Amino acid sequence: MSFADLQFLFYFLPAFLAVYYIVPRGWKNAALALGSFAFYFFGAGARDTLLLFAVTAVHYALARLMAGRTKSLRLALLLCALAADLYCLVFFKYAGFILENVGILTGTEFSPLSLALPLGLSFYLFQSAGYLIDVFRGAEAERNLIDYAAFTAAFPQLVMGPILRYSDWRGALKERTLRRTDAGLGFECFCVGLCFKVLLADQLAPLWAAIERIGYEYLSTPLAWLGAVGYSLQLYFDFHGYSLMAMGLGQMLGLPVPRNFDSPYLARSVSEFYRRWHITLGAWFRDYLYIPLGGSRHGKARTALALAVVWFFTGLWHGASWTFVLWGAVLLAFILLEKFCIGGFLKRHALFSHLYLLFVIPPTWVIFRITDLRALGAYFTRLFPFFGTHSAVSAQDALKLLSSYWWLLLLGIFLCLPQPRRFYEKRRGSLLVELPLFLLFWVCVYFIATSSGNAFLYSHF
Repeated sequence: MSFADLQFLFYFLPAFLAVYYIVPRGWKNAALALGSFAFYFFGAGARDTLLLFAVTAVHYALARLMAGRTKSLRLALLLCALAADLYCLVFFKYAGFILENVGILTGTEFSPLSLALPLGLSFYLFQSAGYLIDVFRGAEAERNLIDYAAFTAAFPQLVMGPILRYSDWRGALKERTLRRTDAGLGFECFCVGLCFKVLLADQLAPLWAAIERIGYEYLSTPLAWLGAVGYSLQLYFDFHGYSLMAMGLGQMLGLPVPRNFDSPYLARSVSEFYRRWHITLGAWFRDYLYIPLGGSRHGKARTALALAVVWFFTGLWHGASWTFVLWGAVLLAFILLEKFCIGGFLKRHALFSHLYLLFVIPPTWVIFRITDLRALGAYFTRLFPFFGTHSAVSAQDALKLLSSYWWLLLLGIFLCLPQPRRFYEKRRGSLLVELPLFLLFWVCVYFIATSSGNAFLYSHF
């Protein structure tokens, strides 16, 4: 069950909100926790739900055990928790990848290990680990298990983030005011995200599917770039759409879900792009890995090392594949180039810096998308044909697909600009916004009902 699902829209969400709004204030966290576990159970099954419950209980108990203990004991408890979190990630997400590569290096054959990745595991483990690190650093541990469970399992952000900080929710969980205007504005935000997902991301998805059917080695260079741009927009509106739906649901519940995207394609460098893209994941790596490793406070070599560690693990966080490591390494190279060589030049030349970003980012999303290194190499020989040995391919293939998708691409580019967001934020709550969104909501329902549906792209991570 996902947010772009008729069962969620017309069964789960109305039933949950009816209970949530009716129960007394002191019972709202219990309603949220139980409703969230039910949501997760319907979407992920009993095994994954038991794992989520175990992670919640263990982190709650360890945080409580830290209270009032010596620093060395608190550190030992923290390391135990982080080791358990790492074990879960390795067992479910990386075991097959590790065994495959060990087998290649040693010439040993291992039985294939394939385990279904628990839904949202990477997100809720990072959120839980961040909470324990904060408690170790001196934050107050939550005493109420129900409140903590409501924070960990809150269904608006459970499966794909944003990654929350308990300090941002503590006050709201203890006492919050639910107003009718918040419910209305939250539903507006949810509808915007639903439109981004269903009417843009899902409609752009067949463009990449068509490119896969043609075969990467048979693409013309214009079509290869068209595919890179199309996938860049599809991924953005898919994940940004989910994040907006999470924000809207949070506002409907009286809980602050942070913004996870801030117009990333308006950035002027790769560094700035990733301060605007998946903001909460970047902040997690900054606060819990980059700064503890020294950040930018101990010279260029230490800064480069800290950035290398961060981007290696950022790549691996997204998936057990060398292409994700390569994706992180390529981004690291551009970030180091900007930090130590061309950063000042980019700041002084606005137009060039925007063009530079728009030239760099789409090929990096191709690395992100294609998990086979041979296929990735074939695609890049078409993106940059002077590096390849293939003969030229007619650009007519690009014109054929462009004739079907040009309006979606233009609409996507337009919605990446600041003006639509400013218009929406200025007129939220007015009929000028509410009426079109009401109509678009039912258009989304029609598309959901008449199609097989597309899973959220980041639900695989």
